[in-house]
Amino acid sequence: MENIRIYVEKEDIGKRIDSFLSNELDFSRNKVQIIIEKGFVRNQFHVIDKSSYIIKAEEALSVEIEEPVEIDIIPQNIPINIMFQDEDIVVINKSKGMVVHPGAGNLENTLVNALLYHIKDLSSINGKIRPGIVHRLDKDTSGIIVVAKNDFAHNSLAKQFSDRRVNKKYIGIADGVFHENMGIIERPVARSRKNRQTMAVVSSGRYAKTSFNVIEGYKDYSLINYQIYTGRTHQIRVHSQSIGHPIVGDLTYGGSNKFQVNGQLLHSWYLGITHPTTGKDLSFIAPPPDDFLEVLVCLRQNSLIYINHNDPLLFDLLDIKV
Repeated sequence: MENIRIYVEKEDIGKRIDSFLSNELDFSRNKVQIIIEKGFVRNQFHVIDKSSYIIKAEEALSVEIEEPVEIDIIPQNIPINIMFQDEDIVVINKSKGMVVHPGAGNLENTLVNALLYHIKDLSSINGKIRPGIVHRLDKDTSGIIVVAKNDFAHNSLAKQFSDRRVNKKYIGIADGVFHENMGIIERPVARSRKNRQTMAVVSSGRYAKTSFNVIEGYKDYSLINYQIYTGRTHQIRVHSQSIGHPIVGDLTYGGSNKFQVNGQLLHSWYLGITHPTTGKDLSFIAPPPDDFLEVLVCLRQNSLIYINHNDPLLFDLLDIKV
């Protein structure tokens, strides 16, 4: 059995549990109802055995999912960039092109395979397929990810993400010239009805909030600093597409690819958390990968028309590294 822990957010209060879990787990409503009927869903107080159960505030849900076959995830000696490590957490600058955890038909060469080789202990809350994984980055999104080394740290970090107390910033190169230097995108996100492999802005989806600042403007592109307040799948990519500025290289969501990059030019450059044990505020900064910097240099040399370096940390990160 694989156990998945899910924390309820404010906008989820009052929803039916089968509808909520169907969206959260990307399972059909019928499959979720069967899981509930088997007694595999519980909150911190009792088993939830009715699909009509209404979600309440401050609930932490635990869902057990039957694995059709026993899966052994193999530790692999894959190099990873460890930025910080102690007894509770490990912070990694994930490389572009690396999947975070194994899935159907993809059991090797993921971050989890590498973690199992390099890290002695990982939290067990999310089972054997996702040990230590509290949050994710898309395969072709590079940058900072924090991993839990024990269950106490995992619960603490998961609660911070659920309560939106984690500071997450990304930089991306987007298509087009923005007409305003900053803005906030608040549009619900869910699985696309046309293509279940992608996400979309859907009125019945989950609340999602992204703010953006234009850092540099070029003739046909813009360098954007994004901050996300929710953690929906593909959130920045979907929100960027929804305002007419998809991420360069993101062919899934309509991005251009004049520069022939492999995947979207999106990088998680800043992460701020509270340490699970000490309670101290920690922040981490990671430079973008080479393909991102190469495109940035090209744009600066050939079509730079606007600069607004209003974040000292980002200013230093980009100008020292380029």
